[in-house]
Amino acid sequence: MQTDAELVTSCLDGDRDALRKYVDRYQRMVFSLCYRMLGNYEDAEDVAQESLVRAVRALDRWDSERPMKPWLLTITANRCRTALMKRSRKPFPTDFSGEPGALDQNPGRVDLAEELDLALEVLLPVHRECFLLFHEHQLSCAEVGEVLGHPEGTIKTWLHRTRKKLAEILRQRGVVPELSYEL
Repeated sequence: MQTDAELVTSCLDGDRDALRKYVDRYQRMVFSLCYRMLGNYEDAEDVAQESLVRAVRALDRWDSERPMKPWLLTITANRCRTALMKRSRKPFPTDFSGEPGALDQNPGRVDLAEELDLALEVLLPVHRECFLLFHEHQLSCAEVGEVLGHPEGTIKTWLHRTRKKLAEILRQRGVVPELSYEL
């Protein structure tokens, strides 16, 4: 398997197969971030395609001394932010008063992934993005900071606050139990 630097060099040399390999290598990751940030399949497809096109056009500006993933996710996150600003957004829900697992067809079972997705929607967009880049895309705090344009310390603070807020929301919804420290 070619390294990113080798693949980019081949792309820049006009190799169409290399370009196809580049897109194949990163399209799932790019779409995943778009979908999580935009929450709409069609919008995510459009923005993912636009992000990959922009990245391919900018390959000559990629620093081969740095990893490809944060560079590409920065482009993707910026395209998502632009899409979010352009479209009229529904206000974020501020109240999770519904029953846990209300959308679940099996009333006795709570789908944790679904509940987490609902809880993520309440977060500030930049905190949600930070959380997703770190946990879902497995970027380091430094890489997340590079993508979002904030210092590593800020990213660590946001992650801590976001985890705490998500736990609070999930507890309020009855998805996770209240922890007791009594012995």
